[in-house]
Amino acid sequence: MGVRTAAAAWWHRVVAMAAATGPTRDRYVDFLRVCAIGVVVLWHWALSVVYWSGDRWVNPNPLHTVPGGWLLTWVGQVVPLFFVVGGYANAAGWWAARRDGRGVRGFLARRLRRLLLPVAGFLAVWAGVEIVAHLLVPGYPGALRFAMIVFTPLWFIGAYVLVVVLTPVTASVHRRARWVAVGTLAAAVVAADVGRFAAGITTLGWVNTALVWVLIHQIGYFYQDGWATRLRPGQSLALAAGAVAVLAALTSLPAYPVSMVAMIGQEHSNIYPTTMVIAVVAVLQSAIAMRWRAPLSRWLQRRRVWACVVAVNSVIMTLFLWHMTALLVVLELLRAAGISPLSRPTVGWWLQRPFWVLAPAVVLVVLVAIFGRLEAAGRSTHALGPTPRT
Repeated sequence: MGVRTAAAAWWHRVVAMAAATGPTRDRYVDFLRVCAIGVVVLWHWALSVVYWSGDRWVNPNPLHTVPGGWLLTWVGQVVPLFFVVGGYANAAGWWAARRDGRGVRGFLARRLRRLLLPVAGFLAVWAGVEIVAHLLVPGYPGALRFAMIVFTPLWFIGAYVLVVVLTPVTASVHRRARWVAVGTLAAAVVAADVGRFAAGITTLGWVNTALVWVLIHQIGYFYQDGWATRLRPGQSLALAAGAVAVLAALTSLPAYPVSMVAMIGQEHSNIYPTTMVIAVVAVLQSAIAMRWRAPLSRWLQRRRVWACVVAVNSVIMTLFLWHMTALLVVLELLRAAGISPLSRPTVGWWLQRPFWVLAPAVVLVVLVAIFGRLEAAGRSTHALGPTPRT
């Protein structure tokens, strides 16, 4: 089968999936997921200064050279939004499992298979590359040395597995006492940060790296149960303004950097170990998302628009897992040709940004065509069935 024929057949399947979307499907959830992953990929490709340091590829971001650039991270650090969306999807999946009689085991089997099968394929391929390279390349330093940028984003997978495993408990507690549940988690997050920064108990930073993501995932339950969708536009904007005020107050303290991503010149990062500031970012992003939910949901009723969202969602884990490998392929091809990427964000560096979107995208299309089947195999039910909010 030719490339064009295979692409046409794939698009036909996507259109069929889109047409079969259940009437209760909240399409905006899928759209937000696509937006979040899209920002992650583009940020890593085009808004990181990736260069060869002598024995490894490094990828610091250039925000320290852009006056006020840190402010972009308050909306551009989209991992919190992805966890909010995950809260919606996992709660819906849990209540569906309860109704179908599948229980905890059935829920976890379905969710974790869909999540971990593509991860297993990714790790298996890289393990194979590692073995072959050690055998054939003299002095090979190991992927964890020269290509650590490929694996660094995988911390997200571990955090997400945690919130999935806890969903049967956290969703049930939310149904009984949602404000008590979220308030207790928020208090624990604040206490951990106080212990870390005021009392010097550094291990609490790693405790909060778990607690903050559980809290953010819990925020997604307010979307799934309908509370967030009942917010009027003015209320959403007021909530966003309140989150901005809290962020401004917290980042004025020495403990919390103003940037939501690691930035040159910062002593530490808000994202890892994770601080309470990231939970406030989740509230801000959720409020903005709810403000635009109604008009964008109407837009998503368009067939071609929705088909594009379905297409990306069908391979979204594959995109996330392999996007840095695609970048590494381009970097290694350039290094083999004796071409070095610019190591500082000069005018020339900015002018090259289109190349650093298009070139890795071409490689990623090939990788998705090869490994996207693992993600499809992990979906044991129709990906676009109903997601009720009971």
